[in-house]
Amino acid sequence: MNDWSARDIQKWEYVPLGPFTAKNFATTISTWVVTSMALDPFRCETSAGKQGGDDLKMNDDAEELNVGKGDPTPLDYLKDPNYGSYDVNLTVSLQPSNTQKTTKVCQSNLKHMYWSSVQQLVHHSVTGCPMRAGDLLASGTISGKEQHNFGSMLELSWKGSREIILDGAEGSKEVRKFLKDGDAVIMEGCCRKEGIGRVGFGQCSARILPAIPFPYEVEEKIVQAATATQPTPKFTNFKLYGFWRSSCTWRVRIALAAKEIPYEIVPIYLFSKEQMIDDYTAKNHMQQVPTLEFNDENDTIVRITQSLAIIEFLDSAFADRGG
Repeated sequence: MNDWSARDIQKWEYVPLGPFTAKNFATTISTWVVTSMALDPFRCETSAGKQGGDDLKMNDDAEELNVGKGDPTPLDYLKDPNYGSYDVNLTVSLQPSNTQKTTKVCQSNLKHMYWSSVQQLVHHSVTGCPMRAGDLLASGTISGKEQHNFGSMLELSWKGSREIILDGAEGSKEVRKFLKDGDAVIMEGCCRKEGIGRVGFGQCSARILPAIPFPYEVEEKIVQAATATQPTPKFTNFKLYGFWRSSCTWRVRIALAAKEIPYEIVPIYLFSKEQMIDDYTAKNHMQQVPTLEFNDENDTIVRITQSLAIIEFLDSAFADRGG
């Protein structure tokens, strides 16, 4: 999830109000929902290890030692006997508008968060704020101690004093301190553990369009200049084999529509057991729906089964498109 920040507005209101209108104008989320149960095998300590540390300890020479100075000790309602986090690897890449190439600018991890998601929810609701299933809350910027762990452009460029070098078109280089019109921000996250496997969070990506000029008459050429970019990957002739009552089929149809990919729907009637006929079994040995079929750049027929695998492919192959 990317809660976008309007740099100049945030700079103006941060002191003394704190970020508010700079953070409430745009949010991008990925297409997947990962349950906490799926993350249980990836539980880990936070980078802090434990919370609190303002207590003074004495060494052998009876000298006071500050242990973890600066780490706040939670109030009683925030103390969590199961305090910890999840080992979720996070990356952020930038893609200028003139190229398909992406440059990784940040590699962080959820375990760098000092306050857990449980504590954030408790703090949010402790004064009576009603919370309901489906409410969306963001963790905030996730930054580690090293420069490549910094989770915002403000930190990565050190308030504009450092240059960030990106891959551009035809071997050229692009320089950024902050984002420009036409830049795409691509966030990805996954858990990976030997013996357990991999749990992915899908891709969270969006591209910045130019501001609408006052009095809100958009010049088409301005938008085209920012969005006319990289050639589309050469995948063609998309066919989706699915059943109209299948939620997995509809999940893929939504993803295809979000990516603006034309496709042919080929109905497979599960009630009539059409998934078991030889022609379809040859395409999907598990006799399930959906199945996505298309031609790659070598005109070879490719088939992908399982809705989440299909969506992950679409996110990767059509990263320059919305959704």
